[in-house]
Amino acid sequence: MEVIQNYSLRSLNTFGLEAKAYMYAEINSIEELRELLNASAYKSARKMILGGGSNILFADDFDGLLIRNCIQHVRKIAEDNQSVLIEVGAGMNWHEFVLHTIKEGYPGLENLSLIPGCVGAAPIQNIGAYGVEMKSTFHQLSAVDLATAETKIFNKEECHFGYRDSIFKQEAKNKYAIVSVTFRFDKIAGLNTTYGAIEEQLKKMNVITATIKDVSDAVIAIRRSKLPDPLVIGNAGSFFKNPEIENLTFIKLQENFPEIVGHPSAHGKTKLAAGWLIEKCGWKGKRIGNVGMHEKQALVLVNYGNATGQELITHAERVRDSVAERFGVVLEMEVNVVSK
Repeated sequence: MEVIQNYSLRSLNTFGLEAKAYMYAEINSIEELRELLNASAYKSARKMILGGGSNILFADDFDGLLIRNCIQHVRKIAEDNQSVLIEVGAGMNWHEFVLHTIKEGYPGLENLSLIPGCVGAAPIQNIGAYGVEMKSTFHQLSAVDLATAETKIFNKEECHFGYRDSIFKQEAKNKYAIVSVTFRFDKIAGLNTTYGAIEEQLKKMNVITATIKDVSDAVIAIRRSKLPDPLVIGNAGSFFKNPEIENLTFIKLQENFPEIVGHPSAHGKTKLAAGWLIEKCGWKGKRIGNVGMHEKQALVLVNYGNATGQELITHAERVRDSVAERFGVVLEMEVNVVSK
């Protein structure tokens, strides 16, 4: 295992931002990770774990030890008539894992097809799409304490999952390296096709009785039709969370904006469509220098070429401030910003 100094991270983040890590290493096993954490030369260094780089914005160079998690495996660890438990290495590509579950006939993750990133990032964000969140199939995860190199198991309750949130974005932020995630798949789980344009897409595909693969194919088609490919134009997918507001506040907004898009949330509130708010403020497809909100999806902040992290943050603040001024709603970034 090699530790490299002043390593370029441009190819390791989907925004395509030029940033350097003072020290960089790749680990392929828990043993390699522990060896690195226990090395006296790096004990006092600031540490960060990097997966697929699809939900991160480097505002500056990283002045510590950046560890790229490349642990990859898929193991069936238990099975009965009702369910199956699958353990996955945190460095495995998320979409490849979803395709594996579909091939094996395990329902539950088909709505989360084509989400970029690695498996280890899924519980950090509690990723979700088209009416499904990762926590619905989550069982437990294994993580290594970056300070002690000891392994800890987190069950679902201990992860404190919320909307695009978990303990790993709050009190345990940057304290653990997730090394594996275990999912429980119920063999008789039903399909979720009522959210968004899935049913419409299935009709276009001439699907009458949908399978989990059909739903996955529909989600993939929808995402490809409106989300930019990071290999073509730098982006990190949805940049802002869909804000949740009190129901009374939503009713008042409806009086002034009858066409406002809102859905009941699990917390007795109303979840607004952040993309709709941004579009109504005139940002969809609008470019300022090297940055802008995508022409097909106003929720996606893009790097048109040689933008810096600071340029992207400045533009995100412009968008956030204009939404707050017009609607009285404050958008929260979904993407993790790394700064000095």
